[in-house]
Amino acid sequence: MSIPHLGRAGDGGTWLPPFVDAHVHLGLVDPVAVRRGGIAVVHDLGWVPDVARTWPGRPGFPEVAFAGAFLTAPGGYPSDRSWAPPGSVEEVGSPEAAVAAVDRQVAAGASFVKVALHSGAGPVPDDVTLAALVGHAHARGRDVVAHVEGRGMAARAYEAGVDRLAHAPFSERLPDDLLAAMAGPSGAGGTDRSRVGWVSTLDVHGWGSPTAEQDVAIDNVRRFVALGGTVAYGTDLGNGPLPPGVNSRELRALAAAGLDAHALVAALTRDAAAERGVPDRALRPGTQRSSTDASLTTWVPGEVPDLDDPDAVATWLARAVVVERDTARDAAHDPAPPEGRP
Repeated sequence: MSIPHLGRAGDGGTWLPPFVDAHVHLGLVDPVAVRRGGIAVVHDLGWVPDVARTWPGRPGFPEVAFAGAFLTAPGGYPSDRSWAPPGSVEEVGSPEAAVAAVDRQVAAGASFVKVALHSGAGPVPDDVTLAALVGHAHARGRDVVAHVEGRGMAARAYEAGVDRLAHAPFSERLPDDLLAAMAGPSGAGGTDRSRVGWVSTLDVHGWGSPTAEQDVAIDNVRRFVALGGTVAYGTDLGNGPLPPGVNSRELRALAAAGLDAHALVAALTRDAAAERGVPDRALRPGTQRSSTDASLTTWVPGEVPDLDDPDAVATWLARAVVVERDTARDAAHDPAPPEGRP
């Protein structure tokens, strides 16, 4: 049993595609620490666009794709949160406002847009406004990521054509028919427009101390994946005491949801757009592209553990080191790079 790798397994470790954290708030953490912790690519899901646009290409940072501002209803989440600085939230109260807000995020360089559907923390966009937001984002070549929280919000996101949920749903146990619709037809290979991907963010519920919300989310992930759904590794980094870099607790929670070693690696290396196989939106302008095109890659030192031992696999993957691709190409013919090399 083996794990796919780039180049070859070296004498002291294994090459893997770049590890991606698909839910980060980079303005609340140290980006250099994130890269040092083994994450080569981050998807920032909400910050001030004029700040976020300065992150891609910064020395020592991971590669960055960003959503720009949170788009929400007037008075909606997270407009009242102390951690959301001025400019990080745009309130959209009409279809026209939603279209203009999408255009502003795209002009700032956003690779996707983020909409908040948190019914327990204030108003959410109405159906007409949400449809305009999603439709215009798609017309501009951007997927839509939704924060869904509260009963019925996951179904609303699906019905509106949202492409990805920023969290595995945790407010309610989703019905099997909704999970099947989100997962798409068996064998569709991600090409069906009804398919909705999820970002895991399981450890954020309790930060190592399991909660009822985490139990609900793990149950939903287990059933979603069994139906063919795709789940990307993501942590909501910046929200509470989460470790920068690869979070072994997140990986163990995914293993508890039924992901084996191969599926864990797939979740860690999953690209937000390329996984869907949608020809007109598969590769975005700017930084969002297939992870195999990234300038950084991943080296995991040490012997590959017993792949039937999820705890050992999580511990091993959490040792990941981010390496420049030029170094990786050289190492395909020479000894492995020293552990910890940037």
